Amino acid sequence: MAHLRAVPDPDDDEPVVDQFVDPASPVEAEEDVEAPAEEEVRRYPSTIGGAFYLSILVAAGIALVIAARSDWRLGIQVLGSAILVAALLRLILATRDAGMLAVRNRFLDVFLLTGAGVALIVLASNIPDMPS
Repeated sequence: MAHLRAVPDPDDDEPVVDQFVDPASPVEAEEDVEAPAEEEVRRYPSTIGGAFYLSILVAAGIALVIAARSDWRLGIQVLGSAILVAALLRLILATRDAGMLAVRNRFLDVFLLTGAGVALIVLASNIPDMPS
């Protein structure tokens, strides 16, 4: 049989009974719960893959700036090349070292990154110029 536990209403002084408590499960008092200790904030990647991930992001940002400001083909090819480098890094790094480069299974990540990188490079190279 479930018991009711009184839960204080923040807007009223009287407690409101609205939660069911299973008598078989231990009920902890709110005073017993300690606040988690604050951890020191890291300002660096914890894996080598995290550092590579940041470098791939920087390269992608530079590629987008190149594409927006000057030659869009060159920018897209640099972006595709950065994605191919990410695929290569994902292939050679162990899963525990890959950091945020590891999203799914290793070979699925490599397959998708390689496909995206090759597609960007091929499309940027093969789209014909439009006459002005």
